[in-house]
Amino acid sequence: MKEPNGVGRMWNLYRTGGFTPAIASMLGSQNAQHMAQIRNMNREQRRTSALDATLESLEIVVFDLETTGFSPNNGDEIISFGAVSVRGGEVIEEESFYSLVNPKRNIPPNISELTGISNEMVKDAPDLIQVLSSFMSFIGKRILVAHASGHDKQFLNQALWRTSKTNLNHRVIDTIMLAKWLEPGLPQYDLDTLLLRNDIPITNRHHALEDSIMTAKLWNIYMDKISLKKNIVTLGDVYAYLSQH
Repeated sequence: MKEPNGVGRMWNLYRTGGFTPAIASMLGSQNAQHMAQIRNMNREQRRTSALDATLESLEIVVFDLETTGFSPNNGDEIISFGAVSVRGGEVIEEESFYSLVNPKRNIPPNISELTGISNEMVKDAPDLIQVLSSFMSFIGKRILVAHASGHDKQFLNQALWRTSKTNLNHRVIDTIMLAKWLEPGLPQYDLDTLLLRNDIPITNRHHALEDSIMTAKLWNIYMDKISLKKNIVTLGDVYAYLSQH
């Protein structure tokens, strides 16, 4: 009897043993474990709602990604993850996450110049699924914050789908939206402009962890300003206001 090919073998395992053995046969047990962990954490997140949490009690993770370009649909890849915890209005720098990623492609010279990340630096870095699994474990069920989050969400969703066939279920708050509310009329809302306006020292820009820490400090300043406004008590209040403006 002819042995089934890779796809046929996976289908047979799926019918007899379920999803996990089938994936393990194709990806190897370690990557299958990472995939199962990512899917489980994302599934648990769907059951979590933080809209009733008061602003002062929020536990969040501010994150940033560095990438080889601007379009994951055209082959661009994540080259580093950075994230830091914020709790009780304090940036907890000792609770941080940083990792390079092997993008399995060359980093363009302009990106290396911008980020300081070279092909040599990432050649022995872990694969995307390993870093993504660790990153999802770090953030847990907490709310995510990023500056210009559209770029990061696009790459993160692409990475989650490619590695684990799931999408991001976490709420993501964009500090640009808060800036447009609290500092209206600025000609631009890039991170450098907002850091300078709020007297936050600019350190190592375009380093994923450093950008996360600086954005976390900006977030805290905005939370202090929001706390002075009437009727803005919970995260749900913030979402309601932003949706109307």
